Amino acid sequence: MTKYKIAVIQFSPRPNEIESNHQRAKSLIHDAAAAGAHLAVLPEYHLADFFPSHDPTIRQQCSDWKTYLDSYCDLAKECNICIVPGSLGELHADNTIVNAAYFIDNTGSIRGRYEKKNLWHPERAYVKSSKSETRHVAFDTPLGKVGLLICWDLAFPEAFRELIMQGAKMIIVPAFWRLSDASDEGLKHNPRSEGDFLDAAVVSRAFENTCAVVFCNVAGPADEGFAGLSQIAVPFKGCLDKFEGSDEGLKIVSVDMAILEEAEQAYKIREDLAKPDWHYGYRQ
Repeated sequence: MTKYKIAVIQFSPRPNEIESNHQRAKSLIHDAAAAGAHLAVLPEYHLADFFPSHDPTIRQQCSDWKTYLDSYCDLAKECNICIVPGSLGELHADNTIVNAAYFIDNTGSIRGRYEKKNLWHPERAYVKSSKSETRHVAFDTPLGKVGLLICWDLAFPEAFRELIMQGAKMIIVPAFWRLSDASDEGLKHNPRSEGDFLDAAVVSRAFENTCAVVFCNVAGPADEGFAGLSQIAVPFKGCLDKFEGSDEGLKIVSVDMAILEEAEQAYKIREDLAKPDWHYGYRQ
């Protein structure tokens, strides 16, 4: 099978309402499964924006992450759907918080886990990066070989290359990306700077790696700087479909993965990466 229906859930977490956010997310996943989706993807930090200034009990909020992960595993099995539940802020025994994403298959089994490496600047004060401690790892799923990245990782082509060289055909990127991230100076140059960044980067990564890129961003009020623009891109076609704004919603996109093989025949990206004399230092 090469054709899959992927549900991108552009979701707006309500501050300090973790359980309510969880129930709303589950309801949208139910809707996606009922519509025949094979995979449902949520945004980064979909249970809550864990930035410390928003809530002084940040660490306590992160302590119950396993309960919610287990709930999504049960839901995946119940609905016969694969789930990437955005990312979870996880408080661990050493009192560190990591930003982690999971791929759960339709039997409720965890196929892959990824801790965010390239932290957005405000995160660095309270979230631990995996940095060079572990490699990016592609893993087998019912939809083929998949890689997970999170938000600001999108800005690093090296992350994609490492996954592609392990055979990943689909890269899933949950995000909490806002137009206001461009800074006041950037917004003076172009109020839609981050939107242009996202549109260009998602499509470029799909073409330059002959892979499908599933980008799922957080929803929220546009006047508060939320970008939305969740989308799926593949080579040749570019963006298959996307949210034009930052409203909350569910969009199901049909993706024929056979186009990736056709693109590889044309561009031979993976073939060149596999050569022993590949000249940029990347190695399989």
